[in-house]
Order: sequence, then C-alpha cells, then structure tokens
Amino acid sequence: MTTIPLTPIDHIFTGVGSYPIEFVFAYRETIDARKLERSLSEIVRRFPPIGSKLLRTSDHSFALQPSPDGLHFQTIEASTSFDDQDARYDFLDPVSSVEGEPLTRIRLTQTPEGSVLGVSMSHAVGDGFSYFFFLSSWARLFHRQPVLDPSHQRELLSPGPADDGEPVTRERVLSDAGIFWEGRRPSVERSHMQWDRFHVPKAEISRLLQKAQQDCDARLSHNDVISADLWRTYVARWDSQQDSTTYASCPVDVRRILKPFPRTYFGNAVALATTSLERSELAQAPLGGLASMIRSAVAAVDAGYMQKSLATLEALRAQQGLSVVEENHVIHPRSGILITNLSRLPVQEIVFDAGPPVAFDILTPAQRGAVVLPAEDGVDVRVCYPIGMG
Repeated sequence: MTTIPLTPIDHIFTGVGSYPIEFVFAYRETIDARKLERSLSEIVRRFPPIGSKLLRTSDHSFALQPSPDGLHFQTIEASTSFDDQDARYDFLDPVSSVEGEPLTRIRLTQTPEGSVLGVSMSHAVGDGFSYFFFLSSWARLFHRQPVLDPSHQRELLSPGPADDGEPVTRERVLSDAGIFWEGRRPSVERSHMQWDRFHVPKAEISRLLQKAQQDCDARLSHNDVISADLWRTYVARWDSQQDSTTYASCPVDVRRILKPFPRTYFGNAVALATTSLERSELAQAPLGGLASMIRSAVAAVDAGYMQKSLATLEALRAQQGLSVVEENHVIHPRSGILITNLSRLPVQEIVFDAGPPVAFDILTPAQRGAVVLPAEDGVDVRVCYPIGMG
C-alpha cells in the first residue's frame, strides 16, 4: 500500500509528548504464541496502518508508511502477577510516535497464572474505536471468522488547503478545535506518573444524576455527571495559581455525526469538546451546572464544528511548520482534565485460544487524563497525573 496521509487530528498525536493508546489484557489460560503471531501477520494486511512508521512528506505534514518493521511483536516469560497494579507496565512495550519508530508494539507475556497481552498503539494510527476494532478483528481472524473491512479513507477528514491568510492564534485553536496551543509538550515519563483507580457503582451514578438534574433543566446523561464530578474534584486538587481558568475536555466520536461517513473508519474520527470555568467558581459550582456545560460542549460538535476544527489545525501547521504539533495539547497542561468515556468497550470480544480476558486495564499515560471503563454494577474510573500533584 502507498503512504497514508495523516489528517489534522492525526497530527496532534505525533512527536514528543504525544501519548499512545495502551491496554493490557489478562487471560486465565495460555495463548499459543506462534498461532497468535501468524494471525497477527494476516490481520495487518487488512490494517496496514498498524504496521507503519511516520514519514515526513513536507515541511508541515506526516504520512503513515507501511513497513516490514512498523510493528514489533515479542513473547516473553515473567513471574509478574497481573494483580500487582504497580507492575502492569512490565506487560507493555511502549511505542514512541516519532519518525523511524514502529507505531505498534505488542507484547505477549507468559506467566504462571496465564497469558497477558499488552498492546501499545500510536494514537496517530487511530482512536479508541479503531484500537478495539483492530483487536476484535484480530481475534475473529484468529478463529477464522468473517472480518469487516476497515475504511482507510483518511482524505474524508482532510480539508485540503485551508490557509486563509489570517494568522492562526492560540484563541482560534481553542475556540475552533478545543485544543490548547501552549508550550512544548514534555516527554512522557511513566515513572513520574501515578494512577487513581476506583469503582463507581450504579447506585452512586444514579444518586449523582438525580442530584445534578435538580440544578439543570436539560436532560443529562450518566457520562455528563461523572465527567462533571471528575472536573470539580480533580482540577480543584491539581491547584495551579498560574491560571485563573479551568478546562474540561471530552473527545467526541464523529462517525455517527458526519453523514455519510463509514462506520468502520480506521483512524482518528474524533473532535475535542472543551468547556471552561473560572477557578474561583469551580469548587462551589453545582454539579448540574457543570454537567450542563459539558453536555452543551459535546452537543456543539457537529459537521460544521468538525470542518472548522480540521481547517484551523491544517492552517496552523501550514503557517507554523510541523514542529508546532509538539506545542498542541488535548489537555490544558496546568488547569485542565480530559475525560474519555470508554464504558462500552468490546473487551469480551478479544478472545484467542485462552477464553475471554478475565481482567484488563488501561495504561495510556495521558497526564491529567481520566477514563471511564466498563465494569459490573457501574463503571471503573482511571485517572492519571504526575506524582506529587495531588
């Protein structure tokens, strides 16, 4: 396959400080490593971005270059227990989304308790939907079941020449794309980050929703109130006197919003919905008010918003050069939080020859990032932030 140009959204997840998508899946039995690797070679022919590297095609653009060494797979043996949360990074072989590096790394670890599959994929390759679309397709091919063909039509999210001559400002990047043009991103240092892991039962979610709805006329969702609660709780803890304004951002999947658009699109079909509130008001803000702000920001993501976002990000790189992507943040680096709702993940579809996963975890090192995951009787929440910040 020829090179696959990156879209404006894809570019945001390249360079130093961009974080990959990383999960680890624990199995009670042992996965056959040779059979797994053979099926991986087959499925990558359908998903060539998985086995690719970044190729600079101009002063302001990258493309994906399918390459024999664009995917790294390894099998190791270890005595590490999946129950040891502090040791879960041992099950990963992390990618770096820079030129010359493979954009997917997969590690199969054979332990006395069974197998653990760790998959680190550059976010430039795809979003959360794409990540699990690939994994579930891989599992289906492993069992010789039919696999849906992915769409690689990234031109659908490429606006073309969009530089109107007007200088792109930081304010415009935020208002048009929900992205923060701040200082250069620091490198991702996993050893400098910590995780909060907790469960929110259905009864507690219902209580939060009932409380929030009392202060809001608009109908709210469970995700609205969970996101609002995380915004108020964590950004207040991560106190930064440097900024008077706080931000909450939520990625929105636009596959169902853009029409017509392939549901099997493999890439980043996302837009950032971002809202803000002054720090002095955050701690005392009613939950319903915050949830309503998040609901309004998400609802504002439509085809027009997406087109403006793509055009602005394209113009920014055209004016500033490719290096500007390392100054783009999907999370405000001092006074923000990114909340990603992944509560409908098809984890039970990732079945090879050891049954479905008996446990899993996300290890995406997004500083100031929160993720809502599926769980029995409610949801599990993971929050990642630098050690010592709160």
